[in-house]
Amino acid sequence: MKNSLIISLCAVVFGLLAGAVLMLATGHNAVTGYSYLFQGGLKNPERIGNTFATASPLIFSGLAVAFAFRTGLFNIGVAGQLLVGGFCASVVGLNLDLPKVVLLPIMLIAGALGGALWSVIPGLLKARFNVHEVVSSIMMNWVGFWTVYYGVQSYIKNPSSETESKQLPEAATLKAHWMTDLFHGSYINLGLLVAVVVVIVVAFIINKTTFGYELKAVGHNRDASEYAGIAVNRSIVFSMAISGAIAGLGGVALYAGNASNIQIGILPSQGFDGIAVSLLGANNPLGVLLSAIFFGLLYSGRGFMNAMTDIPPEIADSIIAIIIYFSATSIMIERLIRWLIRRRANAKLNASQDGKVKSSHVEHD
Repeated sequence: MKNSLIISLCAVVFGLLAGAVLMLATGHNAVTGYSYLFQGGLKNPERIGNTFATASPLIFSGLAVAFAFRTGLFNIGVAGQLLVGGFCASVVGLNLDLPKVVLLPIMLIAGALGGALWSVIPGLLKARFNVHEVVSSIMMNWVGFWTVYYGVQSYIKNPSSETESKQLPEAATLKAHWMTDLFHGSYINLGLLVAVVVVIVVAFIINKTTFGYELKAVGHNRDASEYAGIAVNRSIVFSMAISGAIAGLGGVALYAGNASNIQIGILPSQGFDGIAVSLLGANNPLGVLLSAIFFGLLYSGRGFMNAMTDIPPEIADSIIAIIIYFSATSIMIERLIRWLIRRRANAKLNASQDGKVKSSHVEHD
């Protein structure tokens, strides 16, 4: 855990340094740029709330990817699972006239089930036919894209727009006035609280339960797990289903929290950003939470940086890309850290031995 934290911090530092070099190379002041970048996400309670709101779907998507990673699977279909989960929740929200306290849990369940359904198909293909989940989950992204496109156009289309669903009523959104007032008009919503609860639950499942141990064992060594009596195929399907359910909840946070309708013709970028969030968070639930907040800060601040300076927003995108690169090359960073630790230890050992040799010479004389 300690090494993972160091590696993640190194990735962030290298990314920020590379961003500073890019700013200087393009004739901009790096200190001014970073000042406005961080002010954009932290300057006042409203901007802090917007940072948290931006981070909320990223927590779910990063957690979905991380859960699959921890069980030896690569769920790259999170974008489609977000979209389908959000669509299922929106259909429920638009068709049930219930009090908010009753309707929201039903929408969250519908979103989780939609995401799980969309991810269990790659899980079954992997378990039964050994079809690689990367290929099948990518394809499911586009199946989900066109399914939701048709579903919105046919059943919940906004009469005044060709590309949007109907607006969700207030009772069917995650918006909470007390949170908005607390953060001075921010669009922060209950999605953040749901995300924190899911982080705690996932951390408990992975680290404290027999079920989580079995899932991780299958990820580490499928053949050895099968020899030990673990139902490997069932574990694969369950892993993908849980990962997709988490992503589906992210769709509810995105389309019923940060927004109040679905725009068709767009795959949510948060699904792909979840891979970066998971990598930077070292596939650890708490790490994912912190990583998502950091990315939320960058995404919230880049617009302010662009508005207050002539630094193009692509600089912020480049910083994010470099951080992702260094996170993905974590093995190299880990080897570098180990080499530095060994070198320091050897230097201390040599100095200690030299001291003993000199001491023995003095005593002999």
